[in-house]
Amino acid sequence: MLLARAVRSAATALRPLPQQAPRLLPSPLLRPAAATAARPFTRSLWLLSGDPAGTQRPGILRPPRAAPAGVSCGCGGLHTEGDKAFSEFLTDEIKEEKKIQKHKSLPKMSGGWELEIHGTEAKLLKKIAGERITVTFNINNSIPPSYDEEPQEEQKADEQEPDLTSTPNFVVEVTKDDPKQTLVLDCHYPEDEIGHGEEEESDIFSIREVSFQPTGESDWKDTNYTLNTDSLDWALYDHLMDFLADRGIDNTFADELIELSTALEHQEYIRFLEDLKGFVKCQ
Repeated sequence: MLLARAVRSAATALRPLPQQAPRLLPSPLLRPAAATAARPFTRSLWLLSGDPAGTQRPGILRPPRAAPAGVSCGCGGLHTEGDKAFSEFLTDEIKEEKKIQKHKSLPKMSGGWELEIHGTEAKLLKKIAGERITVTFNINNSIPPSYDEEPQEEQKADEQEPDLTSTPNFVVEVTKDDPKQTLVLDCHYPEDEIGHGEEEESDIFSIREVSFQPTGESDWKDTNYTLNTDSLDWALYDHLMDFLADRGIDNTFADELIELSTALEHQEYIRFLEDLKGFVKCQ
């Protein structure tokens, strides 16, 4: 009996083991949560939020964004309700400014002056007996500030506001044919100008500074001596004013320059409003 049990045990040891069926891995949808968490998922989140090129697209992990306040057109600009109201205001403003515009074209200066316009800068030129005279002014910041005052009791409600007047500083350059230097006189319109003599007519403009500058150079040299008229002898000042008057730069010229500058300033203001309207509307 012992011999039979030993033979049976040996036969059992020599018997081939039965083949086990291969284990099937669970599908990704049926994989336990622990197995899923063990895998790196950074790239998956990145792909859900955009493509490799960086283009953003809606994903299941990103909350929807609120729509912008305005609507963008093909120009790439933003258009809001405020822009629409702004554009409508500018349309009305342009109509009103054109309605009160006194000069559709710039007025001419008497005295044989030639006019050149470069944006907001105007230049008047004239030649007299071997002299070249140039008057240059810029309309920017040429309208004096208005100060709000309390209305008087007797003032009518429908009374029109005073017209805006452009009174720019202007520079007079007098050049001889031969010399290499130009006499430069910096002039302006003072608010309260008092005549130098009781019997003389009051000048509506005055000379502020006088200097010599190299002829033909646009940039002035600060190293050249500049004479300030605040502390100038009245007799010398009067001769300088007469020097300008002999060359056609007097009160009549100053009045016409104000009219020209005011017309040019108003023209540029309307053009600015039109450009601003086009900018707001992306036209």
